[in-house]
Amino acid sequence: MTNTKRAKLPTVEIVVTYMTMGERPTRPARPAPLGKLAILRAEHPTVPFYRFLYNTVGEPWHWTDRRLMPDDALRANIADPKVELYVLYAAGSPAGYAELDFRPMPVANLAYFGLMPEHVGHGLGGWFLDWAVRGLWLRGPERITVDTCNLDHPRAFQAYQRAGFAVERRETKRLVPMDAVKAIGL
Repeated sequence: MTNTKRAKLPTVEIVVTYMTMGERPTRPARPAPLGKLAILRAEHPTVPFYRFLYNTVGEPWHWTDRRLMPDDALRANIADPKVELYVLYAAGSPAGYAELDFRPMPVANLAYFGLMPEHVGHGLGGWFLDWAVRGLWLRGPERITVDTCNLDHPRAFQAYQRAGFAVERRETKRLVPMDAVKAIGL
């Protein structure tokens, strides 16, 4: 997609909350919920597979940035050896994903995190978030970050706080809304 086409898309105002965690969690890891669960690293994810995860997890929460990202730019991002993509499977099907970004080291970033809509509310989110946070700390960063916005899942902010993140700052930004993105076929 050209920048001109994107520039013509409407935007809405959102409030982004940037959160940080400066110390590794000391509490014991959460036990896995009951069920057939697996977390696998997608070592060489394809753009279509990544888009499937991103679009399915993010659609209810208006994740549009990566939908608007050209394939070449997205491919370069997810192929970076300092970006790790982990997929949560429940009973053999994708249930969510976590994208761990170590490019800004000594800061590590939980770039994307979420569950497929049909898996929300079944006790997987807190456990998977705990797993992702511990995975970020394994690389020895000075701190880890995540951001959320007022369009995210209503319990996302509280989940990040329970995991140990604290608000660093808030910022008003503009976002291309999901209906505009869908109108151009993305």
